[in-house]
Amino acid sequence: AVDADPDAEYDDAIELDLSSITPLVALPGSPDKVVPIEEVAGTAIEQVMAGSCTNGSWEDMWSVAQVVRGGRVHASVSFVLFPGSHRILELMAREGLVQDLLAAGVVISESTCGACPGIGHVPAAGTKSLRAFNRNFPGRSGTKDDQVYLCSSVVAAASALTGKITDPRTRPPLPRLVLPASFEASEAGFVRPAGPDERPEVVRGPNIKDVPLGEPVPDRLSAPVLLKAGDKISTDHISPGGSAALVFRSNVPAIAEFTFKYLDPEFVGRAKAAGRGMIVAGELYGQGSSREAAAVAPMHLGIRAVLAKSFAPIHRANLINWGIVPLTIEPDVYDAIEQGERLTLEGLRAGLAANGRIPVVSERTGARYTARCILTPRERDILLAGGLLAHTRAAARFLGGGLCPPSEPPPGDGAGKAGARTAPDSG
Repeated sequence: AVDADPDAEYDDAIELDLSSITPLVALPGSPDKVVPIEEVAGTAIEQVMAGSCTNGSWEDMWSVAQVVRGGRVHASVSFVLFPGSHRILELMAREGLVQDLLAAGVVISESTCGACPGIGHVPAAGTKSLRAFNRNFPGRSGTKDDQVYLCSSVVAAASALTGKITDPRTRPPLPRLVLPASFEASEAGFVRPAGPDERPEVVRGPNIKDVPLGEPVPDRLSAPVLLKAGDKISTDHISPGGSAALVFRSNVPAIAEFTFKYLDPEFVGRAKAAGRGMIVAGELYGQGSSREAAAVAPMHLGIRAVLAKSFAPIHRANLINWGIVPLTIEPDVYDAIEQGERLTLEGLRAGLAANGRIPVVSERTGARYTARCILTPRERDILLAGGLLAHTRAAARFLGGGLCPPSEPPPGDGAGKAGARTAPDSG
């Protein structure tokens, strides 16, 4: 074990009374609409789920099994589990959990994202779904007017037995967590990396297209604002989930057709007509799933910059990795910019390489603003090159042939037609 020195000194200390922590539930519409379970206890539910990427660990599956053991899922409820991996499922079977779960009426699904982004187990209209997942943005479940509550795995299991949101503290306490004697599991289906002298065959069907390659950031960018959006635009708003769209995850031109489909159905058409463009948004742009298509699809459509009051950290990283400049603006700048007007980012490349302050000029009013893009040295190099893939390829050429990454910016103001390059050897 790694322990602090007995005489270690600290600048500050935070004391938590764990006995005062109560179960919480997020109300439909957003993961941050959190209330104590007492405020929603007794709410009738028709569907319960647990697992997937967030609550699919051994501890979660074990806890659910302890709660439902010897009981029966309520007749009005469908309870579905998504173990976090095939290994977890194998451990569950080996330790006897699967038998207990099936006997209680629990459905065990494959280890997938599954119902979280609306692929399978779509809730019926007018019903309430209680999920030990981490996102419940409107319509994400696959039902337009869904009512999805979020909770812990233990709350989910207790509620599945009663048919209503239930405080697990009203039930007998769980026993102390028991870990498997070993976490070793079968390696069946595991494909090991090729050896140094092997070149594996990459099989690509008709729905797997080349990966687009971003363009180096230009010195000057002039483009129209193709969309002005509000606060808390999620990656589901940008690139919707569900089976209709996600089947094209390996086909960027196809999945790009869904970009902002439910927020602004005309966006794709405007983007294609303009060739290049920018997006303006409010607070926390890109919250939610780390969905890469929410960055690569706009890049494919010619989006070169996003100006927002603030960004969700993971999506900001994805924008950089696909060569889209994430610029932070003040609220008064956001208020002044209108959809459809043309903005010019002056000294863009130099500003990114220096202090991160970028002059923004409105061609409609002549007003001048300042946007910020503070980057680490690595983020700067990746963004200037046109994204992570472009940066990696340039570095490989540099190491092998004496070229100098990152690539030089294209001539002019970056206002030509969109048409991202492709990496033909990529899968």
